[in-house]
Order: sequence, then structure tokens, then C-alpha cells
Amino acid sequence: MRILLKLSGEALAGPNKTGFDEPTVRQVALQVKELVDKGTQVGIVIGGGNFWRGRTSENIDRVKADQIGMLATVMNCIYVSEIFRSVGMMTNILTPFECGSFTKLFSKDRANKYFEKGMVVFFAGGTGHPYFSTDTGAALRAIEIEADVMLLAKAIDGVYDSDPATNPNAKRYDEISIEDVVKQGLQVVDMTASIMVMENHIPMRVFALQEENSIIKAESGNFNGTTVTA
Repeated sequence: MRILLKLSGEALAGPNKTGFDEPTVRQVALQVKELVDKGTQVGIVIGGGNFWRGRTSENIDRVKADQIGMLATVMNCIYVSEIFRSVGMMTNILTPFECGSFTKLFSKDRANKYFEKGMVVFFAGGTGHPYFSTDTGAALRAIEIEADVMLLAKAIDGVYDSDPATNPNAKRYDEISIEDVVKQGLQVVDMTASIMVMENHIPMRVFALQEENSIIKAESGNFNGTTVTA
């Protein structure tokens, strides 16, 4: 089985909200190691929201702001990759642009070679272009590497019909089709990513990272969250 795990930058920051919370990242690493040890191939995309969002500042040109966000994801992947290595995994980081010796340039063939060697592959830098989110970057990589499923580890425990932070009566879906997500404009991933996974039939599982063994449970399909069918 091959999965694409999308990690929220804010979720990795834990209660700090910014930067890294090492105990949280280490728990992620131990869960992913359990999956890798049983033969699951794991690709990972990490958001940059624990450092920067492309629209954080209204005083900076959008293209430059998005480039800062891309670099935030590279920093996240370097850090998380090293924590993964510290618990006994082999890793590599691929980016859609040159980063000197920090990363390798993305290609599907290179990613497949690393998967065959049992490595966890981090896809940093988004799509390499402004105006595309890391959601879209994750969808693109999932399609390119022919992932069986996308796992979306968030700070919220699934897909709701409205914002549970503002509506105490918000209803969580156990299962919903990607077509209904698009029709209702639900914020699972952004619209571009939603259309991409719909057209390419990539199912998604949305869950809260902070729940115990959440990644392991989501990979198995027996988890507390929302399955988005495709």
C-alpha cells in the first residue's frame, strides 16, 4: 500500500501554535515507523502554517509571500525528516526547485526509487509555483505517485457541514463523497485540490492528528474521522 500523508504545520506545532513541538513530531514518527515496518510506502507533505501563510501579510506581493511559504515547508520537512531518522527510518526530501544540497529535485522515477528502498519520501516546496496551496501540492503528488489514499492529519477531527468553532451544532460526516464536498463548498482541502482528487479518484481520510495512534488507525480505515470517497 502507498499513502500520501498530509500533515498540518499547525498540528505539528502542538500547543505552541508556532514552530515545532518535538513530542508531537516524535509521536508522528513512531506511528509512521510502524506503518513502514509492515511494508506501507509513505509519502509526506507538510503545510507551512506553523511559520507562515502565503496571505499572512497584505503588504507583501502575493508571489513573494507564497515563496516564503514554500520555504517554510522545506524547513518543516528537513526538521521532521531528521526526527524520523532519529527513530530509525530512512528518508529523503524532494522539492520542485533546486535547494542546493538540502534536497533533491522531484521526479516520479526518483520518488519510486526511494519507495522501493523503504524510504519515507517528503515532498516539500508545494508545487513550486505561487497561488497553489500545500493542499494542491499534496493532491498533485498523490496523483503522480499513484497513492492508494490521502491521509489528512489536521487539528480538527473530520469534515463538518459548518465550522464547529463557530457553530456548536455542526454535524460531522462519517463519510461523504468528494462530489458533495465540492457542491457544498466544504473546507476539506481547497477547491483546486478537491477537483484534482475527484477527477483522479483519490480517496481521502480526514482525522485529528492529536488523537492517539491517529495515523495508524487512519491507514487501516478504522479511525475516528471522515472518509471522503472518490
